[in-house]
Amino acid sequence: MRHKIKDIAKLQTGLFAKPEQAGNVTYLQVKHFDENGHLQEALHPDLKANKVTEKHLLKQGDILFAAKGAKNFAAIYESHNPPAVASTSFFVIRLYQNGILPAYLAWYLNHPTTMTFLKEQAIGSSIVSISKTVLDELEIPVPSVEQQQAILHIASLQQRESWLYRKIEALREQLIQQQIFNTLK
Repeated sequence: MRHKIKDIAKLQTGLFAKPEQAGNVTYLQVKHFDENGHLQEALHPDLKANKVTEKHLLKQGDILFAAKGAKNFAAIYESHNPPAVASTSFFVIRLYQNGILPAYLAWYLNHPTTMTFLKEQAIGSSIVSISKTVLDELEIPVPSVEQQQAILHIASLQQRESWLYRKIEALREQLIQQQIFNTLK
């Protein structure tokens, strides 16, 4: 079964604010994420809570979609992170239905085929942007929760495999370089 995002989730833009030196809410920006869309560990609150409305506070399972610029990704906000709001670089996707796992939707949005499609729809010349309409109208295949979990498990195993290959390659390179160096002695 396929559903448009607008039928399964509320899509809202992030908050426009000016970060301060200190606060009690973190203002999440694209710079807080690594190249794979993983949230960095060191975050510090930089907005005052009285400048934030309840609707902008992120909740467990909210999906942040970086829609502006060349670095597009989807990431899940988890409640163990400090209280936060998203900047205007993000759309916040809040699912209506329990039958769709936030991690599955984030995985689908981050999939290379989906990302290629979204980037083809981007507008703008100096700073490209994926519009709310394009994201709202995106059709998502929604299998059973069990199938979603299986997909996520396989994707996790594939990421682990890729990490292991990179680690093996780095160790192999180190070994070869050491062997070459040892022949000089």
